[in-house]
Amino acid sequence: MAPTDSGIASNLLNIGAERLALLGKHHKALMQGYLDGFIDETAFSEGALKKLIAARILWRPDEQHPLALRPLVSELIASMVADENRRQINADVAEKLEQIRNRVQAYRDAQFKGDYSVAELQLQRLTEHVHDLSGQFEEAIDSLWHRLNSDFGFVASLDDKIRENERAQKQLRRLLDGLDLLDFNELIELSEGNNHLRKLLVSQLQNQLSSHHSSLLEVQKRLVELLAKFRQQQARSMLIANMAAFLRQHPTYQPADYPNRSELPKLFNQAASIVPQAAIALDNASDRQSLAELVRALPRYQPVKLLDTESASFSSVMVDDEIAARQQALKTDVENFYLRVIDQGGKLSALEYLEQQALEWDSEIWLYQIIAEYQALPQDEKQMFAIVRDEAPASSMNQLLLIRDISLHLKAQGQAA
Repeated sequence: MAPTDSGIASNLLNIGAERLALLGKHHKALMQGYLDGFIDETAFSEGALKKLIAARILWRPDEQHPLALRPLVSELIASMVADENRRQINADVAEKLEQIRNRVQAYRDAQFKGDYSVAELQLQRLTEHVHDLSGQFEEAIDSLWHRLNSDFGFVASLDDKIRENERAQKQLRRLLDGLDLLDFNELIELSEGNNHLRKLLVSQLQNQLSSHHSSLLEVQKRLVELLAKFRQQQARSMLIANMAAFLRQHPTYQPADYPNRSELPKLFNQAASIVPQAAIALDNASDRQSLAELVRALPRYQPVKLLDTESASFSSVMVDDEIAARQQALKTDVENFYLRVIDQGGKLSALEYLEQQALEWDSEIWLYQIIAEYQALPQDEKQMFAIVRDEAPASSMNQLLLIRDISLHLKAQGQAA
């Protein structure tokens, strides 16, 4: 059962108050980490570090870097203190890439002028921008997992669940488009042989983005599985709801006892008849005379003796002749179908003609041969006929169109051109 709105609000209130209290309790150390670009772990106890990481205030970009503030926390502080050098006005991927390009240029200019302290500061800011870019994707992927694990459980109906799935699919598509904006050929050119830049912009970023691609692939698999499950549940619930509505409209309805009826409806009479197994009762003395007469009446088998060199070729010729004869017979029956349309005019159904003529062809093979004969006609003769396909989807879950029947009729003179 989904939690109530009051329960959700109370839970959010407690969590938000607890995490804001963490920010206030460690405000000096966190602000110093904002200024330094990294967190001094010695300023916190082990329990405080675990709480700050669990509260999504601190994170470690990778194993080679120290703890740092989350990108959103850094943006919050930059907005509050009006730090325009680090404030992120636009947080999309294109803006992040433009900031990285500017920082690389500023870093190279400082190195060219010999101002190594400014170059070190620009490299630190560039590192923060790269980690912020990776952290932006990580935050979005965490948001997707949160939606999968919580939002789908809070909505009340299957339609709302499907809409939530579609929203998550759109967010996933935006993330993939953002990843496509990253051109590593351009980043390699920006590095230009600098080991620090190459490690930061190529090696580390490529590993992080590869991990993000893998995470997005898992999210997409989960979304597809959930959508298929929701669609299946939706089809079943619609069936039950429609049946319940029918029973409310017809309260005296009683299902018929179809197995005991002599003439079954076509909907139920789909299975082939069962051929009962029989065996000869040799222990029944009264039937021995009848059995002996039946055995004597059986025709004698006279085997045809062929040489070993002739038997294989003879059997292959027999099989080929039989196949060719059946193909010719099918072609003849289809030609008669076309002639019937020409002689009598009007629209003629292929399956109705097959049933009227008591032909023994499989319905699928019959329809396929009619289409093949139509495609093989010369262009001027093909324009004489109008072929109409009766198509229907395979099921409510599968929109593949299947041909149920084909109708053929002659075109009017004005339509033949």
